[in-house]
Amino acid sequence: MSDPSPEELRARYWPRLTEELAGLRTSSSETSADRKPVELDQSSVGRLSRMDALQQQAMAAAQDARRQGRIRAIAAALERLEEDDFGWCEDCGEFIGEARLDLDPCLTRCVSCAR
Repeated sequence: MSDPSPEELRARYWPRLTEELAGLRTSSSETSADRKPVELDQSSVGRLSRMDALQQQAMAAAQDARRQGRIRAIAAALERLEEDDFGWCEDCGEFIGEARLDLDPCLTRCVSCAR
């Protein structure tokens, strides 16, 4: 079986990647309030409530950091699609394989090189 053409790869993965990217960006903007600094006013909020708010803010910030990492990975995959460089292992130059790309289109290494 021959490797798919850049046009076939673009048709297969572009919609999926752009949809995921839009969802991540929306989610990031919708949760921006969760990452705002916590007000430390002792007269209005108790110590345990402040600690809980700080923990929630830290978890929201960590989640957004992971989300931003995925956004960067998707943007790089879309750029590779535009440059007809998508789907090829960055180490050995072989085709990564559609089954592997179906799992995660942002992958840049074949199974052998990923080990």
